[in-house]
Amino acid sequence: MTSPDTHLVFATPRKLPKARTLEGRVVVIDLAFASEASGGGFEGITLPFIEALGPRLAAWVDHHDHAQHKRFADDPRFVLATKAQHGACPEMIDPALVERIGPAQTIVCHPDFDGLAAAAKWLRTGVEPYPGCDLDARAIDTRMGTPSPVAEMIDRALRARPRDQSLSGMVVRHLATGLSDAALTATIQLAADEMRALEASTRRLALGYVRLDPGVAVVDITGRTSAVDKTQLLLMGQDRERIAMVVDGDSITLATRFDAGIDLLKLLGLSGGMPTRVSVHRNRLDQVCEALGIRPDDMSSVALRR
Repeated sequence: MTSPDTHLVFATPRKLPKARTLEGRVVVIDLAFASEASGGGFEGITLPFIEALGPRLAAWVDHHDHAQHKRFADDPRFVLATKAQHGACPEMIDPALVERIGPAQTIVCHPDFDGLAAAAKWLRTGVEPYPGCDLDARAIDTRMGTPSPVAEMIDRALRARPRDQSLSGMVVRHLATGLSDAALTATIQLAADEMRALEASTRRLALGYVRLDPGVAVVDITGRTSAVDKTQLLLMGQDRERIAMVVDGDSITLATRFDAGIDLLKLLGLSGGMPTRVSVHRNRLDQVCEALGIRPDDMSSVALRR
């Protein structure tokens, strides 16, 4: 295992930390290059971060599609793949990669199961936190297959508290020590139990889905007064049609099954991200409807609140 003093920083493609706040050599894990839907895109968000880190950027390991991957094809620090090549990030990390990159003082990762498991695997010098963890990450990130009970518990805890950085850190440390601390398991289970109320609220919101041709389930939850697990809401929409659309205030989120053969990035003309889930600003609603083949008259059956 690498140094227990390694700093963990949690980020999203849209909200990267300031490079000057990161200590030493930095490894970035499971963070997509920003797309133009991120309000700044690669040129305004990702590239300035890479340039600010300079030689301190030790590695960038990611499995989200992006047109700018080719820009770094000759830079050995960048280990980049598509979602089709690697359904989850931990399977991209092995002892040979960690050894080649060498010591790092900071890990920046996405705070979902996929990203945290990948960070923990890096801390364990490329060794799985427990047998089957890589497969669990793939099952959870693609929403295909059945994760193990421990992975399901951790995923539920993270979805119940998506902004709880202390919980994210706890999950990484627990995985990095091979799930050896029973007290940590109990604490994570308490967070997972909070999903029950969130799931009930999400099921109520899912009752608002409207099924439109050609195979899109749409729900507008703008102005909701209850909490929502948007991932679960999108999955409920996919149970109804091949594409789910959730309108929430100024955001439109689309999702489709990993095995549906639909690339939402290409469909909407976006440069990068997940081909199975994208978010754009509400001002692109007409463009989204045109790309999906939804007739304007059909959208009138959806209560699009402003």
